[in-house]
Amino acid sequence: MIKKQRYVRELVQPRQRTIMLSVIVTTLFALLVMRLWYLQIIRVDDYRTMSENNRLRFLPVAASRGALMDREGTVLVNNRPSFSLSMIPQEVKNIDETMDRLSRLLMLDRTELAERWEKSKKRARYYPVVLATNISREQVEIIEENRLRLPGIEISVKPIREYSFQNSAAHLLGYIAEISDKELESKNYANYNLGDYIGKNGIEKTWEHELHGNDGGRQLEVDSRGRVLRLLAENKPTVGNSLILTIDSRLQRSAEAAFGEKAGAAVVMDVRNGEVIAFVSNPTFDPSLFAGRISPDIWKGYLEDKRHPLENKALSGQYPPGSTYKMLVALAGLESGVIEETTTSYCNGEYVMGSSKFRCWNRSGHGTVNLRKSLKESCDVYYYQLGEKLGVDRIAAMARRFHLGSELGIGLHNEKKGLIPTVAWKVKRFGKKWFPGETLPVAIGQGYVLMTPIQLVSMMATVANEGTVYRPHLVKKVVDPDGRILKEFGPEILGYTGISQESFKKVKQGLFAVVNDAGGTGANARLWDVKVAGKTGTSQVVKLGKDRKKAVMYQHMDHGLFVAFAPFDKPEIAVAVVVEHGGGGGAVAAPIAGKILRTYFDLQKPPPNPARTDSLNKKELEDTTEYESNRHEEAENPKNTESSSIQGEDD
Repeated sequence: MIKKQRYVRELVQPRQRTIMLSVIVTTLFALLVMRLWYLQIIRVDDYRTMSENNRLRFLPVAASRGALMDREGTVLVNNRPSFSLSMIPQEVKNIDETMDRLSRLLMLDRTELAERWEKSKKRARYYPVVLATNISREQVEIIEENRLRLPGIEISVKPIREYSFQNSAAHLLGYIAEISDKELESKNYANYNLGDYIGKNGIEKTWEHELHGNDGGRQLEVDSRGRVLRLLAENKPTVGNSLILTIDSRLQRSAEAAFGEKAGAAVVMDVRNGEVIAFVSNPTFDPSLFAGRISPDIWKGYLEDKRHPLENKALSGQYPPGSTYKMLVALAGLESGVIEETTTSYCNGEYVMGSSKFRCWNRSGHGTVNLRKSLKESCDVYYYQLGEKLGVDRIAAMARRFHLGSELGIGLHNEKKGLIPTVAWKVKRFGKKWFPGETLPVAIGQGYVLMTPIQLVSMMATVANEGTVYRPHLVKKVVDPDGRILKEFGPEILGYTGISQESFKKVKQGLFAVVNDAGGTGANARLWDVKVAGKTGTSQVVKLGKDRKKAVMYQHMDHGLFVAFAPFDKPEIAVAVVVEHGGGGGAVAAPIAGKILRTYFDLQKPPPNPARTDSLNKKELEDTTEYESNRHEEAENPKNTESSSIQGEDD
């Protein structure tokens, strides 16, 4: 009996344990089902909202642009941080309300904000939309103060250009501004985004893809308050490459200062390799303004300034070369055998062709004139007669040897070709034949002839080096952020003129006389310690008739020109100066060229010995005093300053 009871107990106990375990498991499963039901049915809306608020955010990181440096390594353009206002669409509940609030708080144009939003609708909703660039620190502070009222609004930092010497070389260096819609659609800017800054002109535009670098970014996960939960991925930006230019910033600033308030252009070039050492277009402008919104008053001032500060005069300004063109006509005469060095003409103040009279700038005439005197005193009658013998096509052929009438390929956008007229050109352009009387103005650099300052300095450099035409260039090296040289640029020869050395020497002697002989029109460019050769020019803008001394409007005044090279015996540099509506070249352009040359040669001197800085050598002081006295005396003598050349028929 006892055994039977023990047997029954052994059977019942495991069954009870199984039932108890089943109850526990069933209870736990029921609790789990209830929890899932609670989470997925009862709290589904709450947890969906929480899930959606843990969002992905892409934070772009703009790359810094490469620096621009002069030939000595002086930094001309670098970077500084600027602030951009961005909106992350998926975090903004009411787009219109947010933009209204931003417009009121920051005094921004509501229409412009809406336009920027419309342009970005096709992009991912987690990608920031740039609403405003280069905002002020005061505006940034307002955003931070109203952070809770502006969900989805972010401030990002982007590098923007900083100019070491303010407006210096602005036309050469160029400026950056926000990329346009049209540019975003271009294949050249496939990797750019709305709100990016790109080069718009000058070096910044031409070398954009070297300077820009590659933007980076970070993929973040953030909570509903915008706090970063974790970094998902990161792509670091790559800094752009830097450029070492051929420009000497010291000479550049000196040349700009020499212009003062005058409008015009100056270019300085190494005659041995085509390097451009100074590149001036005056007046200049502030390139930093273009990175943001320009004040309407400032923009209006630029547009209404009669001196046209936004125009790159050195590159795209086209001027009649005036008497500077006479050196080419003289070379054409020598090379064709029409004249010799000793060939003379008689100037009585005018030249008659048919029923037309062509006057010389010197109404009383120059008397008997040979080649040297014709250049020294810039006698128009000598070149009227020579031009008639040569014909316009032979003059044009000589100009073509210097690659005039075409772009020289300096490496900047909007370079102009100038104009070298021929018989065929007039037929094609106007459908009319060329008349012999039209050749005479061409022979003195008037009529249809047009040249840019870049072409003027190239012409002078080619005469100086006796026949080699170099392509003007502005960049010496491209270096990476670590300073390693990636590319280096040397001289590039466009061609050779094929002109004999004898012809060059005869013309150069005349150019030497222009500056250094008594009665030369370029005395204001003379240096006491360096021999300078040059040629003045005065190009007529409109025909004013017999009485040219009467008051005329600014835009009707003559342009003054001067081209030169130095040293005469072993040329190093050439300079071309154009002063718009300034009057005679000898009076207004030659002094500017003289200051530029003075600065250049002073910069070539070794640093002074401290032991001798207390005083000048007595003989040097005497020579300098005598030189200055003679130069001012010649400048005040009306016979030594070239007046305007009159072209066309007698009024």
